[in-house]
Amino acid sequence: MRAAARWTRAHLRAHRPAAVLVVLATAGITVSLLLASALFAYAADPWQRVFTQTSGAHVWIHTRADAPTASLAGLDEVRAASGPFRTVRTTASLRLGGSRATLELRGTPHRPGTAAPRIAAGRWLDAARDCGNRAGAGRGIVLDSSVARAMWAKPGDSIALGGFAAPLRVVGVADTAEVAFRAGETPGAAWVLPTTLAASDADRDQRGRTVGLRLADPDDTDYVVQRAVTRLGADQITDVSTWRQAEAEAAGDNQLLGRLLALFGLGALLAAALAVGGAITTRIHGHLRDISVLKAIGFTPGQVVRMFLVLHLGFALIGVTLGALLTQVLGPLAPGRIGEALALWRDLPEHAWLPAAVCAGVVVFIGSATWLAAWRAGRVPPVPVARAAVASGRRASGSTRRALGLRVPPALVLGWRSAFHRPLRAAAAVARLAVPLLLVTIALGTWATLDRFTGHPESVGLPAALTARSDSLGDRELRQLLAARPGVTAYPGAEVQALVPGQTGTITLRGLGTHAHPYPFTVAEGRAARGPDEAVAGQGLLDLLDAHVGDWVRMTVAGEPHVLHIVGRSIEPADGGRVVSTGLDTLRDGATAPHPDFYHLVLRHGTDPAAVRDALADASAGRLELREIPNPAGQLSAVRAVIIGLIAVLVLIGLAELSTTVAAGVRERSRDLLALRAVGLSPRQIAAVIVAATVFITLAAALLGSVLGVAASEWLIDLQGSASGWGTGIAQGPDLRTLLLVDGAAVVVAGAACLLPAVRATRRKLADSASAVA
Repeated sequence: MRAAARWTRAHLRAHRPAAVLVVLATAGITVSLLLASALFAYAADPWQRVFTQTSGAHVWIHTRADAPTASLAGLDEVRAASGPFRTVRTTASLRLGGSRATLELRGTPHRPGTAAPRIAAGRWLDAARDCGNRAGAGRGIVLDSSVARAMWAKPGDSIALGGFAAPLRVVGVADTAEVAFRAGETPGAAWVLPTTLAASDADRDQRGRTVGLRLADPDDTDYVVQRAVTRLGADQITDVSTWRQAEAEAAGDNQLLGRLLALFGLGALLAAALAVGGAITTRIHGHLRDISVLKAIGFTPGQVVRMFLVLHLGFALIGVTLGALLTQVLGPLAPGRIGEALALWRDLPEHAWLPAAVCAGVVVFIGSATWLAAWRAGRVPPVPVARAAVASGRRASGSTRRALGLRVPPALVLGWRSAFHRPLRAAAAVARLAVPLLLVTIALGTWATLDRFTGHPESVGLPAALTARSDSLGDRELRQLLAARPGVTAYPGAEVQALVPGQTGTITLRGLGTHAHPYPFTVAEGRAARGPDEAVAGQGLLDLLDAHVGDWVRMTVAGEPHVLHIVGRSIEPADGGRVVSTGLDTLRDGATAPHPDFYHLVLRHGTDPAAVRDALADASAGRLELREIPNPAGQLSAVRAVIIGLIAVLVLIGLAELSTTVAAGVRERSRDLLALRAVGLSPRQIAAVIVAATVFITLAAALLGSVLGVAASEWLIDLQGSASGWGTGIAQGPDLRTLLLVDGAAVVVAGAACLLPAVRATRRKLADSASAVA
């Protein structure tokens, strides 16, 4: 034990730079994994983020106007309360072309401290500016972001509310952790000043009270609801919503984002694991001569294994501790989303255990990799000179000799041979470097697919940008109004719910376009519907019915049977792909939709939907209701920032692996210095051989990672498309110029990183090279 301790101290004194590099690499990987975890929690669960930032309420109790809701704040399980607020239920719409929505107006003189709405746009209410007393200033209102999106409302707009003589001006849009607005189901929250609420002429049945309760233990939610019903009386409570309902709805909306981030996180973890394992294995291989000396003076294999294991576990613990401290202390100070994500992560529930789990995982993996490499080191014979001599006597291959005969520069030929003359080691180095590049390529493919959704939505099942309908305009007048707008093509449509055999739920049966004027569906398989009784279906519907293109399917609408021939599979982002689409003529034949319910507006490429909406709203004098067709790219907008962060993490991991490859390559090539000098190579040529060997390894890894990454990117995105019901055909590979830029940058960085160690190696004395061979 005393000898092992002395050897460890002597080893650290002799290899201080290498030890510092191992510690810093471990710290960097720990920071990368903690950062990836924080970004994942930040982007994959936006509901939890908003709930934490706003000190959200676990239970919302809606009661009649005369209920004593303030008494609920005194329950033992309640930590804090938001309200109670006096409320008014009413309907609202934009004065020009807006859709109608049900609102719950809450009167409050100031912004609540608990369940405080987080301003996403605009500002909060100001009693001096938004009370309506000032000349030219209307009463103000703040809308929940979910209902603002549904109404196309933004700060500065005026909205007309039932029960108010004058419209209210939207001064802000806020995010909350409450159950989101759903048309016909859940009203949207809105906040006004108490004087504004008092100006409403709403009936008594439309008035009420609302209180939000933040609990000390979220598991007490159901019990608190029971106590509230007991205290107030069941006849006084009109509605109850809990944090579980809100979280479930938000989780469903962000399931795709969570899957993408989970894939990137696991990929980054794999790349980091390979980098750490390669670094430790290379380090132990670099000390085979020291191990032989230890064996010669009497160390047992078990002692050698324990000695290396304790040494590298110590490095791992120091590095992990350093990385965790840097992340916790300096992370929240970082600019942009990274700092915001790390600051918020401290307050999330998983922060209590996830950082410790990540750090423990890094230490356990390093210990496992060290034990395996140290176990191999324990089997090294005391005098391995004969094996080295045999390995160094390998004859050059025929291709190498022919390349030298063709006057190919010796540095390239010998660099190629030096890089790949040991196939297993070369393959391992190429594989470790290829993994980060493969993941970067997948990330770039995801970015390109998001660009396809935003730039060319017609290729992913979203040919129309707007939906138009009107309750006050006749169909002929509406068609004339839409036809008069240049760059807009209107397609009549209707949508009904249908039952299919063997299913208890409903599917969406949609009629768009006519046989004479067919709708431009995005058909990924088969062909478009052209004739009577022909239809195209989404992947979700085909999976539900276990049907294929070419089958006939039967469904029932309001007791009327419909038998349709599925002639194609269309990309359907809506309703989980459980949509079957046909022409409006086919629906009219069954007398299900005698008139269009709406018009889908296909815009000329490059046309701004907001400008078209405003122009049509002005032309119709507010009688036309326009709504934007949702694009899934809006849901996935947060993934772009995460992709940038993860690419940065992968670059750090790739640099760590590259440093390992450079160190191993320089050490291997240093043993050939005598031979290279004997055949007449100058120091500059020898350095070029060492650099060329590293560049060839990196080039092979870049090509392998790019080719596999493009294939994996398209396969994974299409797989996710099929699982979500959209179907295959939505993937977009990364741009070839971007891939060439990434691969070229990797090769240039590898050459630059290897240049200085290669020059230093060529300046070694011949005696040093001879001792390395020995």
